[in-house]
Amino acid sequence: MGTSAPLLDFTVPEYNSSFPEYYYFGEDAIPCFKYNIKELASKFLPPLYSLVFIVGLLGNAAVVLILTKYKRLTSMTNIYLFNLAISDLLFLVTIPFWIHYEKQNDWVFGNAMCKLLTGLHYLGLYSEIFFIILLTVDRYVAIVHAVFAIRVRRVVLSVTTSIITWVIALLVSLPDIIFTKTQWEFTHYTCSLHFPHETARIWRKFQALKLNFLGLILPMWIMIACYTGIIRILLKRRNEKKWKAVKLIFAIMIIFFLFWTPYSITILISAFDEFIFTLDCEKSKQLDLAIQVTEVIAFTHCCVNPVIYAFIGERFQKYLSHFARNHIAVHLCRRVPSFLKDRLERASSISPPTGEHEISDEF
Repeated sequence: MGTSAPLLDFTVPEYNSSFPEYYYFGEDAIPCFKYNIKELASKFLPPLYSLVFIVGLLGNAAVVLILTKYKRLTSMTNIYLFNLAISDLLFLVTIPFWIHYEKQNDWVFGNAMCKLLTGLHYLGLYSEIFFIILLTVDRYVAIVHAVFAIRVRRVVLSVTTSIITWVIALLVSLPDIIFTKTQWEFTHYTCSLHFPHETARIWRKFQALKLNFLGLILPMWIMIACYTGIIRILLKRRNEKKWKAVKLIFAIMIIFFLFWTPYSITILISAFDEFIFTLDCEKSKQLDLAIQVTEVIAFTHCCVNPVIYAFIGERFQKYLSHFARNHIAVHLCRRVPSFLKDRLERASSISPPTGEHEISDEF
């Protein structure tokens, strides 16, 4: 997070690991001080990411709670939605540590935690991308190949593909885990990527290409292919319920791209800057600032998906409302007047909606 977070360690071409506050350009090795960038990050990023953490944690925890408590994990779509929320939570639990790191400008949690948190960070990121892809394919099969979907969209297949997805996300995250470590920088410890010196540029380019291919190109290609087929079928059927079923996944994917595309492209430009423009100190500062801004936008994606559920999903709203009445309102009964207590108790006795529909099928 910020100029110190794992995601940003491959963004500046000539990085002197002994003096992290400035960089060298050209044969004269003229220092490019970036204290103002670091100061700006340490001032504004912690409160922003604290808000993201709180909203995202509450929202995704609510999704997991509703899906598990009301036994909705009986369909392929809901199993993928559950895993998507878990991915966001893994991403979110690392944020308080990056906030502390940003404020203190010192990594105090040790090398093991540095690797663990970096692993969770990237595991949450890539698994989310993969589960969004699975959700898109699932919607495509359910609508375009309905007869085939009846045979294959089973819980066993959902669990199996989910496990495989987590394994692939872990493998994709391995380079970040392996090369991330703590290092003493004269006055403080850092937690960042440290590629081998002789191959550092190659690894930076590989990381940027990996992020752009897996996080942008591949999902976008699958989304265009699947939703083209879905829309073609829906235009023929004029089925209002089917249109509602698509809204959730479509909204998740569109918002994901709106949030992540600027960051992915900025990282790509940073990794290949020597082929795009002549990098001087001022341009390097502007590039760092652009990464800071787009990173803030990108990181807030993890608290958006539950908002989509709440605004689009009528059935999800009913489950959440029932849980609030049944578990929160009852406890409030002890602290409110008796005439309100009767109302709350009657409301909490109302059962949630029943039926075999998936949560997403009500959208």
